Amino acid sequence: MTGETGSYSSDVAFTPTVKAVQTRKGSRHGYEKMEERGSWETVITPDLAAFIAAQTSVFLATANAQGQPYIQHRGGPAGFLRVLDDKTIAFVDFAGNKQYITQGNLADNPKAYLFLIDYAHRRRIKIWGEARVVEGDAALMARLMPEGYNARPEQVILFTVAAWDSNCPQHIPQRFDAADVAAALAERDARIAALEAEVARLRAGASRAAAVDAPSR
Repeated sequence: MTGETGSYSSDVAFTPTVKAVQTRKGSRHGYEKMEERGSWETVITPDLAAFIAAQTSVFLATANAQGQPYIQHRGGPAGFLRVLDDKTIAFVDFAGNKQYITQGNLADNPKAYLFLIDYAHRRRIKIWGEARVVEGDAALMARLMPEGYNARPEQVILFTVAAWDSNCPQHIPQRFDAADVAAALAERDARIAALEAEVARLRAGASRAAAVDAPSR
């Protein structure tokens, strides 16, 4: 979106240096057209909310005060990532190895980035924004904790969206979750069993009919 200063939401990633590289390599004109059409989304749309709700995995990138980046993986059952409103994504931060690199980075630098990838449908979403850790809010943690999930909740991470974009599916390998594959195989096996039972029934019926029609000696 275009702001009052003539800036665009994609400027969160397209710095002057990035734009200079785009110009030198010939892609700036195309991105200028994108900016003129409204640039990247700045709120969570219904389509994005549905995509987020279906994810079982997310990568959260932060950087410390010296600019050193760090990427942390977080996972859980579908729905562990929660959209609270059109600007906020939240999830429970489960107890882990107690390094607390992400929490320390966010204390120095709230800028953060979420990367979500759906291998099965070959789709990936990039989300820029700011994040903060919420400690000691039992009500919020209980609200966000996935029911029946075997993990120990420690705190909550709230992510405020600044801008987001969707990548093309090029070079994304198509992979499927083990649970989805197991379900598909179970459905296939059940169908095979049903067909085999039907074949056996038809064969038995044909055998009985042949016995009735056979001439007696």
